[in-house]
Amino acid sequence: MSSLDQDQRLHPGCRNKTTVSSDSSDAHELAKQPLQGLKLASHAVLEEAQHRGRLKCSKCGGSRMFFCYTCCALVGVSLQEIPSLKLPVKIDIIKHPNETDGKSTAIHAKILAPGDVTIYTYPCIPEYEKDKVVLVFPGPGAVSVQHMMQRLHDRSSSRSHDSSDEPCVKRRKSEEVQGPTENLESGSPDEAKSSESRVYPLQKVVFIDSTWNQTNKISTDERLQDLLQVELQMRKTCFWRRQKGKPDTYLATIEAIYYFLKDFHENCLAQEYSGEYDNLLFFYSYLHTVINKAKTSAGKC
Repeated sequence: MSSLDQDQRLHPGCRNKTTVSSDSSDAHELAKQPLQGLKLASHAVLEEAQHRGRLKCSKCGGSRMFFCYTCCALVGVSLQEIPSLKLPVKIDIIKHPNETDGKSTAIHAKILAPGDVTIYTYPCIPEYEKDKVVLVFPGPGAVSVQHMMQRLHDRSSSRSHDSSDEPCVKRRKSEEVQGPTENLESGSPDEAKSSESRVYPLQKVVFIDSTWNQTNKISTDERLQDLLQVELQMRKTCFWRRQKGKPDTYLATIEAIYYFLKDFHENCLAQEYSGEYDNLLFFYSYLHTVINKAKTSAGKC
């Protein structure tokens, strides 16, 4: 278990409280080093890039460090030098147009898991199948990740029942499913089928990338209204850009994606978590260390 998770569970029956360790010294140490214990790729490449300094993005010419948040491209490091993740479910990030690109952590997810993460700028929102997509956002009707799959199955079953009275269109023989085919990358047909059954009918997970004062405009958009809302267990953010007047349980986008996938791995895939998605915090953890060292040197923390 990552130290990010320790002492950050939701207090039973209360959304706005978190349990606190009885050992104040442990809690103090956790506060000082909240990102310890993660299974991360070496940060040596980032240390070297930082030593070289900011470089111009080859696409837009902007002065950047590590990556260009405008072009979603690496700067000063290569793809072979950073970790690449394959996620168990596709992720869409809806970014508020007023969200400052350089302050957003959504770009981390896109660079580290490019095949599974798509970023849209509001008001651009794709059409979603309501019983196959969830929105990670707190609200009165939000459910936990643990109960998410059952609710989706209930929705899917209800939809199937509603359409059961409609006459079936007989398909031509060439259109019929020919049976399971073997996936060479994911094991035997039975293993692939078992894996798919654990995540069905979930196809995509949507996150909102904006300040908390801006989220209402996106979360209330009619195109997202019918999506099942999922609320993460209370966690404490490590973000260095804390939003004034907001509690420390308001997470940065990359933190929310990481915690969702960790909970999904344990509760939906029913597998023990062994750091499979820790590298989503590859850039985040390094920047956290660098920024907090700078603050300490400046006597600000």
